[in-house]
Amino acid sequence: MAFSRATLFTGLVATSALVLAGCTGGSDDAAGDGAESYTIGINQLVQHPALDAATAGFKEAFTDAGVEVEFTEQNANGEQATALTIAQQFAADDLDLALAVATPAAQAMAQNIINIPLLFTAVTDPVSAELVDSMEEPGANVTGTSDAAPIDEQLELLKQIVPDAERVGIVYASGEVNSQVQVDQAEEAAGPLDLEIVTQTVTTVNEIQQAVEALGDVDAIYVPTDNMVVSGIASLVQVAETRQIPVIAAEEGTVEGGAVATLGIDYTELGRQTGEMALRILRDGEDPATMPVETATEFTYVVNEAAAERQGVTIPEDILAEAEKK
Repeated sequence: MAFSRATLFTGLVATSALVLAGCTGGSDDAAGDGAESYTIGINQLVQHPALDAATAGFKEAFTDAGVEVEFTEQNANGEQATALTIAQQFAADDLDLALAVATPAAQAMAQNIINIPLLFTAVTDPVSAELVDSMEEPGANVTGTSDAAPIDEQLELLKQIVPDAERVGIVYASGEVNSQVQVDQAEEAAGPLDLEIVTQTVTTVNEIQQAVEALGDVDAIYVPTDNMVVSGIASLVQVAETRQIPVIAAEEGTVEGGAVATLGIDYTELGRQTGEMALRILRDGEDPATMPVETATEFTYVVNEAAAERQGVTIPEDILAEAEKK
């Protein structure tokens, strides 16, 4: 009567594969004319707008190129143990390539997938996460794209919106290497702007509200690309609105979720960039070991005027003139 989690997971993956095979197998032209066709496994850490956009952009790169792909997509729901289980299953599957979305998922995949190309996206510092030897020469079967945010410029944006700010709060997940790197960068960038960084850590989404309250008397909150906090952004924003604390974000999805503004990355484009790297590996035979990790090159202002009003600040007109509105 009792089935193990592993048995249930294997059954679900097998069923998904059969359904996908049935869908793709219905095209005689695709099967018979020698068209390109690949199988790719995607391990996404958690569902939230930035990571969803990165996954969508990755898939769009294949659609745009006219390349047929059978995707097996799994979501770890923010659980490292689940990300590891997915990685182990993918290692046993007959895949041509795998994609990890976010740092913890990439770490789980890199531990298990060594015989096929593995790409990552939405990873801030792949060197610190021990995914690659260096940004220029990854060194094994793993490479991808970094979502390193322009933190200096984002804190400057914070000062433009909250000119009198002195203390800036950051809540982040203690278990994410990605987040600690950003906090360190924020602390370095804060000095020249006469800002003090105040931090609180969380281990689950349920701790976010309490952590925000524990920041104490802060003038603004900065939200890095922390997967746990972004997935629970509603709890942070609720406290910020009650206490009239402006929230500045590291990426667009968090602005959609209630932050005031960002100078951020387009995650759909970052995912598409990763997909184009995958195409170069699969079609052109490029070696991940010698493919430098790529970074986003374009950043845009994104603002949420309704959130600004709720949090008691006014966005400067010069920023509004350039910004995308949410």
